[in-house]
Amino acid sequence: MAIPAFTSGNPLADRRADYAAMLLESGDAVAAAELMAQSLELAPEWAAGWYRLGEMLETAGDRDGAVDAWRAALRIDGTDPFGATLKLGLAGAAPDVTSMPPAFVETLFDQYADDFDSALVERLDYRAPELLQAAIESAHADMFASIMDLGCGTGLMGERMRHNTSFLAGVDLSGEMLRLAQSKGIYDHLEHADINAMPKSEGGQPDLVTAADVFMYLGDLATAFAWVAQALMPGGHFAFSVEHHEGDGEFQLRSSRRYAHSRGYIEMLLTSNGFEIVSVTEDVIRKDRGEPVRGLIVVARRPVPCVHDVFAAALDKGDEAGVSATARTH
Repeated sequence: MAIPAFTSGNPLADRRADYAAMLLESGDAVAAAELMAQSLELAPEWAAGWYRLGEMLETAGDRDGAVDAWRAALRIDGTDPFGATLKLGLAGAAPDVTSMPPAFVETLFDQYADDFDSALVERLDYRAPELLQAAIESAHADMFASIMDLGCGTGLMGERMRHNTSFLAGVDLSGEMLRLAQSKGIYDHLEHADINAMPKSEGGQPDLVTAADVFMYLGDLATAFAWVAQALMPGGHFAFSVEHHEGDGEFQLRSSRRYAHSRGYIEMLLTSNGFEIVSVTEDVIRKDRGEPVRGLIVVARRPVPCVHDVFAAALDKGDEAGVSATARTH
């Protein structure tokens, strides 16, 4: 995806926007918003500018003005690469936002890619991959025939699981993240795709699907879990992390613009998709603004159908040959 226009195309408007950013940084949000509004008079169709104005007005305490600015950004660019929808949701000015705009997630990580590893590991004490690896090894033998790493990013989870499989595939929405993952030589196959819009799996089923710090960018996980349930080999494992939401509701969009999920919601989705829950543990998965972020480390298993289920499925399809073959092998 092309990086969206953070410049207005008008040099004078850009200079005023830069001065406005300096004023905001110095603590004068009111003056910053006034100057940013002047910038937008010169470039009224600048979506990024309207988004920035919304942030300045929010800091200045003008909620209604911020909401109007974010709505203007959405009107200009409905793909929402800046996350105005999330800001409106947090301000209570939009219906429940159940997932992040894909263009926002792609833009965020395309811009973040080059500093991603150092920022997460060195500054945020990112621990999800190591916690997931330990949970997987506690639940299963070391080796897997095929692993699919959802939201693989630059390959931090893949690096830990490479030695556990002969085939490692990665999927991510960010082209820049995939470029860096490719440069590490970890994955046998990489795919640029939206996890919420993955095609139905046809053959080549993995026996492990991982998702480290991915689902906090989705919110509603019904589509993703249903896809994993049909893609995963019978007897295969599904291992993932989420930020832990302990309040009311199934999931919550936090001020960090990430989602947190309740344990009850996760367990309900897993069981409704036919998974057996192997383990659920709570731990600190990273820091945010110096504060620990608690998450759930989850391992589930897709059961192997019993002989009775195989017979029943074949009979439901009217597959006499399948019934006969099953009978001969059992």
